[in-house]
Amino acid sequence: MPEFVLTVARFGFLVLLWIFVFTVVGVIRRDLFSGARSKSIVASPRGVGGAVLPGRPAKVKRGKAARQLVVTAGQLAGTRITLGEAPITIGRAEDSTLVITDDFASARHARLVPRDGQWFVEDLGSTNGTYLDRGKVSGPTPVPLGVPIRIGRTSLELRP
Repeated sequence: MPEFVLTVARFGFLVLLWIFVFTVVGVIRRDLFSGARSKSIVASPRGVGGAVLPGRPAKVKRGKAARQLVVTAGQLAGTRITLGEAPITIGRAEDSTLVITDDFASARHARLVPRDGQWFVEDLGSTNGTYLDRGKVSGPTPVPLGVPIRIGRTSLELRP
């Protein structure tokens, strides 16, 4: 094989190796420092600065409001969290409301926020995504009772 072809192949491999290293460092950095960008929000029907959030609030039947968050699958299966007015943060970070030790969960993975008697799930820029039933969550999404929220191998449900 000519010397020139071998040299080009070596440099090409070296470039691909550095691209891989920078990609891995970027993912790790984003996962470790995502908490600096995500602050807890005040559960309110109004957004930042008092602007009304788009969309109509979902109707909640009387007596069917969510009162508990139940872990249905994963290492914490059977864990129950009583819901109040405060947002619930989910992730591997120690200051999360629900600390998940799942390898597929980010440090600050997702948040459940009460708004107008309905709970909304939002992904906080996680690496592997948050799923409501079988659909990927891309923005604040209302969570019906009994519909699974999946984060890695962990599943959660809102229960009355």
